[in-house]
Amino acid sequence: MNAQPLNGPDTPGGCPVAHGDADLTRLFGPEASTDPLGIYERLRKEHGSVAPVLLEGDVPAWLVLGYRDNRRVLDNPRQFSRDARIWRDWREGRVSETSPLIPMVGWRPDCVSQDGEPHRRLRGAVTDGLLAASSRGVRRHATFFANKQIDAFADAGRADLVADYTEHLPMLVLTRILGLPTADGLRLVESCAQVFKGGEGALEHNDRIMQILAQLAERKRAEPGADFATALLEHPAGLDHDEVVSHLRLVLIAAHTTTSNLLARVLQLILTDAARLSGLVGGQLNVSSVVEEVMWDTPPLAVLPGRFAASDLELGGHHIQEGELLVLGLAAGNLDPEVRPDSAVVVQGNQSHLAFSAGPHECPGQNIGQSIIEIGVDVLLHRLPGLRLAVPSEELSSTASTWESRLDSLPVEFSV
Repeated sequence: MNAQPLNGPDTPGGCPVAHGDADLTRLFGPEASTDPLGIYERLRKEHGSVAPVLLEGDVPAWLVLGYRDNRRVLDNPRQFSRDARIWRDWREGRVSETSPLIPMVGWRPDCVSQDGEPHRRLRGAVTDGLLAASSRGVRRHATFFANKQIDAFADAGRADLVADYTEHLPMLVLTRILGLPTADGLRLVESCAQVFKGGEGALEHNDRIMQILAQLAERKRAEPGADFATALLEHPAGLDHDEVVSHLRLVLIAAHTTTSNLLARVLQLILTDAARLSGLVGGQLNVSSVVEEVMWDTPPLAVLPGRFAASDLELGGHHIQEGELLVLGLAAGNLDPEVRPDSAVVVQGNQSHLAFSAGPHECPGQNIGQSIIEIGVDVLLHRLPGLRLAVPSEELSSTASTWESRLDSLPVEFSV
């Protein structure tokens, strides 16, 4: 699994498809699950700002590592399409419909799978629906559910903030936004995680998500409410059933998974730095500045799927052929030494990170996620006096998949 140079920058035809027998680096498996940042840096040294890699099933792709190259891809949908129907490996039968990549990379009738006018039509419906939802008390819902989650362990004097708090709080808030019963939302926590994790269970869990959300759409068609599902159904853009369900899935998976991951990382940073913790408790520091730092150093989505070359082109000194898959290294781009030569330099006030993507497909619901995180941190710190890590910070561990690196646990103690 050692990475080897796959044609130099000046070698024509240096595409991973043409050299499928080369010993390319896998973005999945044992090494990738424990040291993704080490892999990104090795690839950067060996290949530059763009590197050939293998995804699950040994499917070839280009990993974009450079900050500027990421921005070029994200800002230019005419060159780098989001439409997976032009994906050459899928079109030519090398990727099956049962591949665990399909829930993450495959085409769906939602706005992130479209470009141009179809994208604008669908994204407009999503943006309008999220705007309406955010005006109906996201912070109030977050406060209610944060307190409810804390109530379950407040008398114990100890908790695992990942298993007991961060994994559930965003989903509970999303149930109110989407119009889902709370019980359905809690069932979907594991399914969202499995879709990102990949492997054999990814398709089964994706089907479960689609089934529950299809039932939600049918209920809201018969009994409209003040929720995101109803907003999609009633939007002037005239979304059909499949478009409504696909956008419910998009918001559910993206908002829950990234927000829960980001919340855990923010709490990790606070609890491993006494100055930050005391600053937040004392009011000298606000949560948003800590969130900003985490979005630079450990963005909740480390690798963003995916873009497809709309024609033969050059990127990062490599020849990319029409229809080839590119995945965006958001974590690697944020740490690109060409734009951030010293990662220890304070980034407060600098919002040019890649954590929310960029360009026409930039995350439309980031304000909702940030509200959940700010409330989640504030309520926790004020409810649990003397909050502290229950283990040495060096014992905290993470497990990565192709797309993200998640904190395994966050054991804490506090006064009762």
